Amino acid sequence: MSTNQNKKIMDEIHDVMRINHYSIHTERSYCDWIKRYIQFHKMKSREDLVGGEAKIEQFLTYLAVNENVAPSTQNQAMNALVFLYKRVLKHQFDEKIDAVRAREKRAIPVVMTQQEVSSVITLIKGVPQLIVKLLYGSGLRMIEALRLRVHDIDYNLKEITVRSGKGGKDRITTFPLSIIPMLNNHLAAVKIMHEQDLSQGYGEVYLPYALARKYPNAAKEWQWQYIFPSGNLSTDPESRVIRRHHLDPSTINRAIRYAVQKAGIYKRITAHTFRHSFATHLLMRGVDIRTIQALLGHTDVSTTMIYTHVIEQGGYGVRSPLDDIDSIKESPQMDLDFL
Repeated sequence: MSTNQNKKIMDEIHDVMRINHYSIHTERSYCDWIKRYIQFHKMKSREDLVGGEAKIEQFLTYLAVNENVAPSTQNQAMNALVFLYKRVLKHQFDEKIDAVRAREKRAIPVVMTQQEVSSVITLIKGVPQLIVKLLYGSGLRMIEALRLRVHDIDYNLKEITVRSGKGGKDRITTFPLSIIPMLNNHLAAVKIMHEQDLSQGYGEVYLPYALARKYPNAAKEWQWQYIFPSGNLSTDPESRVIRRHHLDPSTINRAIRYAVQKAGIYKRITAHTFRHSFATHLLMRGVDIRTIQALLGHTDVSTTMIYTHVIEQGGYGVRSPLDDIDSIKESPQMDLDFL
């Protein structure tokens, strides 16, 4: 096991993750789980981390039995702890980790009707509306939309290139032509802001992997800029360079919550609901499941198949027997004697 006593364990984790190009979201998630693990076992020093197999098993079992977490949540915690021991502490497990597994919960995604989508989008204004139109019009995840750069949209081929999506995969999805006027107006304003940043000695954007070294000037070029930049400059936590990052997801989430409430829709709608609705409405239009799988970036078609529940129109397409009875009439006044 690593015995680097010169650094705190969390600092060492940050260093290893950044060297291996983990995303900032993964970094935060892994660090949170590792902190919870350390607090759970009341660890005070690196020596307390010894015997990781049994301690990880105990923690994961606690999450499944006491916290009743979803399998994906338990798997995320497991990945974070395996990363800690194998990548940071350089410890290879000698025993199998056999924790109680969280129970699988097959949740059916919430889907809006096209009328509901239209109602919500109409109530969202400005840049959040443009982003939500991309979530529904292209089936993007929130973070994929926010990470889009100017060169990722091809107007001629009518496509969007999603780079380093879930699982680090690139894919191509459809581009809704109806947003072109709104997008062009938005990009014109973003370009003015970028030129102002350049004139003040800024204007540099984060580039993944080794692109910044390979193309030294690319970070300030227009085509590499985020389509949805933040309104404020900020200091990069790793390089300490002052940059303009992309917009924060919380801004869009607040706009969606407000619009859903205003529209009087009582479904549990989040940013991801627009992606679910994109897939379901394409199926209802007759687009084949394999094409939708490619547009969404699913590795396995079985993941995409969950959207077929909506086009079956009700519980497996079965008509309720109550609807076949014409003789039952609604009572004009409810009888409350049984209460």
